[in-house]
Amino acid sequence: MATNRAGSLFGGVDFTTIILYVLIVLAGWVSIAAATFDETVPQLFSFAHFYMKQLMWIVVAFMVGLFVLLLDSRYYHMWAYPAYIGGLAVLLLTLVIGREINGAKAWISFGSFNVQPVEFAKIATALAMARLMSEYSFSITRINDLVKVGALLCTPLLIIILQNDTGSGLVLGSFLFVLYREGLNQWLCILGLLIASLFIASFMLSPMTLLVVLILLSTLSEVMVSRQIRSRIILVAGMFLAAFIIMLLSKFILDEGLSLYVSLLIVSLIAGIALAIYSIRSSLSHAFVIIVLFIGSVIFLLSVDRVFNALEPHQQKRILSFMGIIYEPAGADYNVNQSKIAIGSGGLWGKGFLKGTQIKYGYVPERHTDFIFCTVGEEWGFLGTCTILVLFALLILRLMRMGERQEEPFGRIYCYCVASIMLFHVLVNVGMTIGLMPVMGIPLPFMSYGGSSLIAFTILLFIAIRLDASTRQFSINQL
Repeated sequence: MATNRAGSLFGGVDFTTIILYVLIVLAGWVSIAAATFDETVPQLFSFAHFYMKQLMWIVVAFMVGLFVLLLDSRYYHMWAYPAYIGGLAVLLLTLVIGREINGAKAWISFGSFNVQPVEFAKIATALAMARLMSEYSFSITRINDLVKVGALLCTPLLIIILQNDTGSGLVLGSFLFVLYREGLNQWLCILGLLIASLFIASFMLSPMTLLVVLILLSTLSEVMVSRQIRSRIILVAGMFLAAFIIMLLSKFILDEGLSLYVSLLIVSLIAGIALAIYSIRSSLSHAFVIIVLFIGSVIFLLSVDRVFNALEPHQQKRILSFMGIIYEPAGADYNVNQSKIAIGSGGLWGKGFLKGTQIKYGYVPERHTDFIFCTVGEEWGFLGTCTILVLFALLILRLMRMGERQEEPFGRIYCYCVASIMLFHVLVNVGMTIGLMPVMGIPLPFMSYGGSSLIAFTILLFIAIRLDASTRQFSINQL
């Protein structure tokens, strides 16, 4: 109890979380050293080495983390909205004066240093979301409050997309987990998962097939609740018959006529709107939810092509490559192929420090940034990668535990925001190195090379530690 007594400099601080943080940072530094060591530079401690530059950022990050712990926790609640507005302003400024790197105009240069504002915008967004959702009058079940949350998340997301940094923007989608934890209706969560599934399915199936599948799944879902089979079969048969009649009539009225897909689409939307109105008047809430999900899914399918065509060519190729629709060994698939070769060649124990051939001879691009996990896999092997994943899992679980023991909603929501961001980054970064996720270009927290990422994640984590320390100090005082 002596280390956590009230009034001490670090009273209430969760040192287990700090130890996990230090271990991951050190593992990242060793991996960067292995990935970028240049034998042509004679001085080991020269700043010509990437690992020396990263060591400088590690020292800065530790100092920033200490400063965050020394601040009064009330400041984070007080300055949440100003930080959010400032983050949006910097993101907009980046669109004007930003430097383009790897196709994304998401960096601001200060001499030889490049700063990525989006990393710090995540902190501001998490704080603002915690502040908004902890307001006394806020209710997760009220539409107006959900719209406010949506606007708060979508505003930075749109700016980030304009910077052509879609991968970083998608991180904000991880806050859906926070909303679910705070009591978001499960049907809205299902809608989010349905949209993601439809986006993937749209590349595999024809529009007509998808529409028919949606009609049949929606009907089956409603039948399982209402237990009325005969009337639903008649309804679906009537829709297909009406679509067929419309297609035939259009041949006589229009020059080219309507296809069966367009005819069925028209019938489906009209029938869906009519059934939604009927379900509201008849107080059939379950039917209304299913119909709304169906109409939303159909509208989403109509917009998929437009959204996909708005992406950059390299982003389109990454998605198509991930779906297995195209295969370019020397193009879109090169990074992932080399990454899997590097990780697979590590075996159980790994090849040893500075002995990774795929990494050492530069076969894996971005091996010290986005693909740093490849270095772990090749040089530390399966056991090394498992160790890193266990450390991340423990850190995320620790953040969730911090959130659960918070006495104020602000601290709980913020801790879950941090856990969600960490989980998303780890899943996507590790997933893309082994071919389970499309390549998005987002860093592995605390391990990828870069000052912006390391300092931003340090601030993000240490604010959660500071909020948790205040709660634990208060509990000790009560005793």
